[in-house]
Amino acid sequence: MKHMTVSLEEEIAKWVRTRAAEQHQSVSRYLGDMLRRQMAEETAYEEAMTRYLSRKPSRISDADSYPKRDELYDRPGLR
Repeated sequence: MKHMTVSLEEEIAKWVRTRAAEQHQSVSRYLGDMLRRQMAEETAYEEAMTRYLSRKPSRISDADSYPKRDELYDRPGLR
């Protein structure tokens, strides 16, 4: 385990001490758990994005089912 020194504004230090006490944890454990969750969320997001972007593109529907440009713009309410 790596030991670190962290400098915080007094308001933030008070908040984190309170939250850690509510969880019956040390500030060090509380911050470690918080950072571990953040790291897991970012990793999961990056993995999901990689999986999604590696998929082969597919058509949503047939091009014939979309309205034609003239049909969209040839409406009385648009003039």
